[in-house]
Amino acid sequence: MTTTVSPSASSTPKSVEPGARPPVEERTSVSRWIPAALILAARIAVWFFTGGNDTLALPGTSRTDLHDRLTEFQNELLAGRSTNPVMQFTNAIADALRSAVEWLQRMVVVPNFPRPVPEVGWLGVVAIATYVGPVVASWRIALLVAASFLSFGVLGFWQDSLDLLIITGISVLLAVLVGIPLSVLIGTNKRANRVVTPVLDFMQTMPTFVYLLPIVLFFGIGPSAAVVSTLIYALPPLIRIAGFGIREVSATTVEATDSAGQTYWQRLLKVQIPMARKTIIVGLNQTTLAALSMATPAAFVNGPGLGKPVLAGLRINDVGTAFVPGALIVVMAVMLDRTTTAASERAEKVARGGGGNKQVRRGLLIGGGLATPVAIYASRTYVSPAEFPTYSIGDRVASGVSDGVDWFTDTFGGATEWVKDLITNQFLNRTQALLADSPRWLAFVAIAALAFVFGGVRAMLSTVVCLTGIWYFDLWHDAMITLNMTLVATVPVMIPALVFGVWMARDRRVDVGIRPLLDAGQTIPPFVYLIPVLALFGPTRFTAITAGIVYAAPAAIKLVADGVKAVSPTTIEAGRSTGQTTRQEITKVQLPMAKGSLVPATNRGLLYVPAMTVIGGLVGAGALGYDVVYGFARSEAWGKGPAAGITIVLLGVMLDRITRAAADVRRDDGPGSRRAFNVRLPIGPPK
Repeated sequence: MTTTVSPSASSTPKSVEPGARPPVEERTSVSRWIPAALILAARIAVWFFTGGNDTLALPGTSRTDLHDRLTEFQNELLAGRSTNPVMQFTNAIADALRSAVEWLQRMVVVPNFPRPVPEVGWLGVVAIATYVGPVVASWRIALLVAASFLSFGVLGFWQDSLDLLIITGISVLLAVLVGIPLSVLIGTNKRANRVVTPVLDFMQTMPTFVYLLPIVLFFGIGPSAAVVSTLIYALPPLIRIAGFGIREVSATTVEATDSAGQTYWQRLLKVQIPMARKTIIVGLNQTTLAALSMATPAAFVNGPGLGKPVLAGLRINDVGTAFVPGALIVVMAVMLDRTTTAASERAEKVARGGGGNKQVRRGLLIGGGLATPVAIYASRTYVSPAEFPTYSIGDRVASGVSDGVDWFTDTFGGATEWVKDLITNQFLNRTQALLADSPRWLAFVAIAALAFVFGGVRAMLSTVVCLTGIWYFDLWHDAMITLNMTLVATVPVMIPALVFGVWMARDRRVDVGIRPLLDAGQTIPPFVYLIPVLALFGPTRFTAITAGIVYAAPAAIKLVADGVKAVSPTTIEAGRSTGQTTRQEITKVQLPMAKGSLVPATNRGLLYVPAMTVIGGLVGAGALGYDVVYGFARSEAWGKGPAAGITIVLLGVMLDRITRAAADVRRDDGPGSRRAFNVRLPIGPPK
């Protein structure tokens, strides 16, 4: 929700006259960087004499007593599976989820014996899905849905595609049932927000390989494990973003409803949720895309869907074989994203008395309503409309992609190797030496001091707690290497987020053109785009960092774009009337007023990049990613995997708390705060 600001002189950002004192926000920002620079300089000076001492380095295959105790705990839990009430409860949930998935598969995917085909064949499924398009949105969406479903079969992955849709649909439905009430809770209750947020951080930053282990332990393997793992990974975006939208509803509007005598539920259902609808839809889209991106990790626990052929291609290092099912995941993501967004936009237009040509829409609905039952009947009666034709072009597409990748690596391999070596030797090695190859106490003190400078006492206390936990789990050196990779990757995440986010917000054509690419970058399985990156740069830290950037940037760009787009047009016009240039309009109006979206965008980068460290461990990045993979692969070293996973979570929580506290400090010292009230009036939405 944005607040409309009257175009008065006081509400328009003013330029600073030559010789005038800078605004409070700029002074406090600069004042924080001065002590930060002094802390870094002192740290480098001390590191010069103490580097290499007390780094707590632990060789990759070594374990500590703590890691072995965690392994023993897992073994004891397995031994008491049949008598443990918690295990019995989770097994009952697993049976219910497995039954639901198998029932849906018999309806549309696999033969429902004694029938040799599903209850509804491919023609009926396509007809039903296509008819949903004009019902909830428009004929354009219907064409998109039809083309997407046909591509599943034409490329040879009809059954795998529908399996993934079933897993995703059940997971997203459960996410909505759980997430919407929680988002309302954290959006209307500050205390609940403080309690739930660390749990969301834990769910979102815990690497998938780590929580796959307890999921298999409690829910077994197969569809149930796939649904639970997808739910855990996909739930946080909906709760975070929807809760943020409800929380940002104008306080003035809420107070007006209270003065009218509305109850809590009336205010929630008639004001807060409707005014936060767009943000809630963004959260739903993010949850859907996150669920689809879990396709390949779920395949590790025998989850059905397109993840299995993707994983099969990776095992034989065949880019083309992995690309085709990965591309279909992207097609599915774009289809679901466009459908939900268009449905929301249409509902808003109908509420305002619009909705397009009613006669054309009525004709489409009547025609589709007559054709769909005919298609369902044909698919239930005849074999041809029930089983998708075996002919497909998927093999030819896979072969072409493999040939293209081979040509590119042969042609440009030297250039990519030069770029990798330059950045690694001139930047990565030096920053890693400063952060990881210094005494633990020095890194501890320096990080805590920087947290205090940027975020105050609250950020420093959170940092001290997280650093203490990292030290406790006996993986300090690997944690510092991972922290270095995260910080290095977050900078190139936020630069395109600001550039492309502002560009998309200011130009609808750019938004329409770039958003599908962002959906592709966000939903394509990391294991898929990891193969070409690995072919270009080899198994190094640089490969892992590049994968982390590709993984984190799309979500950050979309959050910035949506935040800038939501800035009040009245405020923008007020600035233009004073003769502002485009650059001043962006830097003085749009970005400051979209600050509430910039913080979540930065947090997404900081939280998504650590989540990619396990993938980095698979491509030679080492550090905590390797520790997780090692614990996953060796039963006797199981305890090292959770220890590394919890360490990654602590890193993510620490970075999240520092950035949030820094944003709060900047808001308190910036426009609209008590200290800045006498300097100029606020131009952003009230908090």
